[in-house]
Amino acid sequence: MATARLSTHRVVIVGAGPAGIRCAETLLAAGCKPILIDENRRDGGQIYRRQPEGFTRDYATLYGTEAAKAKDLHQSFDRLRGLIDYRPDTLVWNLTPGQLCCVSQGKHSTVEYDALILCTGATDRLMPIEGWQLAGTYSLGGAQIALKSQAVSIGHRVVFMGSGPLLYLVASQYLKAGANVAAVLDTSPLSKRIGALPKLLARPGVLFSGMKLLAQLYRAKIPVHLGIKPLQVLGDAASGVSGVRVLMARGETLNVECDAVALGYHLRPETQLADLAGCRLRFDEASSQWWLATDEEGRTSVNGVYAAGDGSKIRGADAAEHAGRLVAMALLEDLHQPVDAGLRDEQRHALAVMDRFRLGLAEAFPWPAAQAKALPDAAIVCRCEMISAGELRAVVREKGACEVNRAKAFSRVGMGRCQGRYCSQAGAEVIAAAAGVNVQQVGRQRGQAPVKPLSMLTEEVSP
Repeated sequence: MATARLSTHRVVIVGAGPAGIRCAETLLAAGCKPILIDENRRDGGQIYRRQPEGFTRDYATLYGTEAAKAKDLHQSFDRLRGLIDYRPDTLVWNLTPGQLCCVSQGKHSTVEYDALILCTGATDRLMPIEGWQLAGTYSLGGAQIALKSQAVSIGHRVVFMGSGPLLYLVASQYLKAGANVAAVLDTSPLSKRIGALPKLLARPGVLFSGMKLLAQLYRAKIPVHLGIKPLQVLGDAASGVSGVRVLMARGETLNVECDAVALGYHLRPETQLADLAGCRLRFDEASSQWWLATDEEGRTSVNGVYAAGDGSKIRGADAAEHAGRLVAMALLEDLHQPVDAGLRDEQRHALAVMDRFRLGLAEAFPWPAAQAKALPDAAIVCRCEMISAGELRAVVREKGACEVNRAKAFSRVGMGRCQGRYCSQAGAEVIAAAAGVNVQQVGRQRGQAPVKPLSMLTEEVSP
């Protein structure tokens, strides 16, 4: 009876990154053939994004220190692809209970599910800076996509600015590809990293890899400055970026000439689909952002909806693989299927270690909330709608809009194409500072359908 139920149970996984692939692999081994929906044209997610067909760059060139992991994941997927229902280039833009609304190449479809596993990954977490709306300003993830998918640099002379491991990973990938890296500018001071060492030593191998990336930059004589305060992206609307201006840790101002800048402060989970499904979110004090609330194995507050990987909790690609296996076992257990208790305990233990490391990263590379308070009134917060910090502060002061969705209604912040991905968290910090309250009290921007811009093909009607 249980075996028959498993074979007829319609399981849909959203996302073919590390979590989604390991989840599909585990389900398939148990006799369950899932549907795997992937927004990208090829598997791998963001960190292990595959290059387009016809490109011949080797793994070491494309992925650097992550080459072996990327290759292993890709080979795992290649073994799975013919055995599962894989649907690439397909965006899930909305859902209702038991049904996903999808679009692929402009054509709409619906996919029914009995169980839904969200492995939606993460996007860049950004803090605005005066002038960041100028052409030539990218997120770290955007700069990485340009290198992996188009084999191009975002500029002739690139500055990487922000904080966190991704800052150094992308800068080193650009250096390895032969791009001209003008500087790496990190808002985190060295003292924060020293203080976080006890937690970071939970994963000494990863810590050492990060130190090697930094050493590569120093050996290449790339200027690396710690504890900086971003002041302005220089340039004009006609010509785009011409440089950046920062305040150094010792108090002096530094200008760096460049024609492109990549910004980023860790990652933020893609929780929009989970929000539309009615799943509960919780505020994470360490990272100062809203995450999806799940149990230890990936069950959400909504029956039949599960989540794994960075779309639930930001712990990195290695943790996403473990979480993908674990969430698959949670579903199997809920369907009264046998699971390997030893393997399950192994995944739990690995994730516990990675969670300690995650807390170390949050301590070593803190989210620069104070920058939001210091933004000039003229600085743009929402690039899609070109809403300034002054306009956002005005709705707090004049309209009493101390909650993000109310402020959004009055100011249009977060209503653009990115649906608040780039501006909502920084906007919440601006609101909190203007209202004199904790950012948790300001709340979070609710998910709205469509979760991303989409195109729809329409049939011509004969007169």
